Amino acid sequence: MFVVDTNILIYGADKDSPDHVRCRAMLEQWRSQRTPWYVTWGIVYEFLRVVTHPRVLNRPFSASQAWLFLDALFASPSLRILSETDRHRHVANEVPADVPGISGNLVFDAHTAILMRENGIKTIYTRDTDFNRFPFLDTVDPITENRRIGSRGVINSPLPHHRTCGSASGGSEGLP
Repeated sequence: MFVVDTNILIYGADKDSPDHVRCRAMLEQWRSQRTPWYVTWGIVYEFLRVVTHPRVLNRPFSASQAWLFLDALFASPSLRILSETDRHRHVANEVPADVPGISGNLVFDAHTAILMRENGIKTIYTRDTDFNRFPFLDTVDPITENRRIGSRGVINSPLPHHRTCGSASGGSEGLP
């Protein structure tokens, strides 16, 4: 079980991204696996905000194009939405002791980290190094293949190689 961060979705969708092929292949693989993988509604809406923004992408998506991409992901029976539990307030109150100085842009990442902690998920695939500040998370950068295992720091271990893009058996068709 793991969470896929916004940037991996963006690179997988944006054909102009230098990381497109690698991230797209990983998304295709995850769509066809049986093991649950997760996003949050915050990650979904951040994806929509970025890919439809004309000053962020050279060729921004329309809202309907962005939702087509997301719908293809949601067609995977193993993709789940990670959400708050009854423990959310308590877990959120504990995290600042582990990660002092949560403010500004880090608040959004903290929300994702808190959701992961309260739901017992430790691993996030992301290019965002801010997640390394959360000692209870394992971060995986699928491009550099660096893994950071909790508070033990970066461990350079190669990730398994993924097949190239193509039709995935997890949904009715491949990603648009």
